[in-house]
Amino acid sequence: MHSKQTVRYFCEKYPSGNCYYYKQEIITCKSWNEPGSLQWGRKRPVTKQTFMLRKKEGYKCQTVACHKSPAAILPFRKVKA
Repeated sequence: MHSKQTVRYFCEKYPSGNCYYYKQEIITCKSWNEPGSLQWGRKRPVTKQTFMLRKKEGYKCQTVACHKSPAAILPFRKVKA
């Protein structure tokens, strides 16, 4: 279990109204005594209940608004075989 200083939780909100909750932990590839080797690990999904509980407990929590453009539609022509 990580401490409040080594983990962060965040919520990604999309224009569609969907929310996705994640956590990230600080990991190291060498030693905890070398600050240059510290980096954020992979995003791991968590539930909304976990996010809200950790926010209440004082963990670092943030909400991110995601605005992605819609996918481009590519026309395909029929090719006769």
